[in-house]
Amino acid sequence: MTRLLVSLLLALSLGSCANVGVEHYAGQQPQLDLERFFSKPVKAWGIFQKRSGEVAKRFEVNIASRREGNALILDERFLYSDGTRQQRVWTLTPDGPGRWRGRAGDVVGEAIGEVAGNALRWRYRLNLPVDGSVYEVSFDDWMYLMDEDTLINRSSMTKFGVEWGQVTLFFRRQ
Repeated sequence: MTRLLVSLLLALSLGSCANVGVEHYAGQQPQLDLERFFSKPVKAWGIFQKRSGEVAKRFEVNIASRREGNALILDERFLYSDGTRQQRVWTLTPDGPGRWRGRAGDVVGEAIGEVAGNALRWRYRLNLPVDGSVYEVSFDDWMYLMDEDTLINRSSMTKFGVEWGQVTLFFRRQ
């Protein structure tokens, strides 16, 4: 019984360590300004890794942006290592200081973004096509501005709270 209690307490304490909020990065430089970062064309390179760590897909993304009223439109064009292509068009709107909301055709509901310092946390649900089926999965993206032209993104993809894999992306302003 004592071992079970100690194991449970350890698991709970380790779980609480994993909940760093975006405000933790408020003092980090350079400050991330989404509108400024995406004011030029952006190219990105990424991988999707299964839970095991195996790289299942590699891809490149070309991103063009424009303003429409107070919205920032990001037109993402994906090219995967297997030759398949995909397009996602995000409409991002500011939602108060350090907050953004986003919509895209394959996003379920709205994406919620929080910016502080050099970091952006972006959470959303996505309809993901896989081998002829579509799965609704949750993404928890963490993006970090490294310098004025480089952004790194690490995403956790889950379904029913179980991790399916990780996405790692490197963005570079052109």
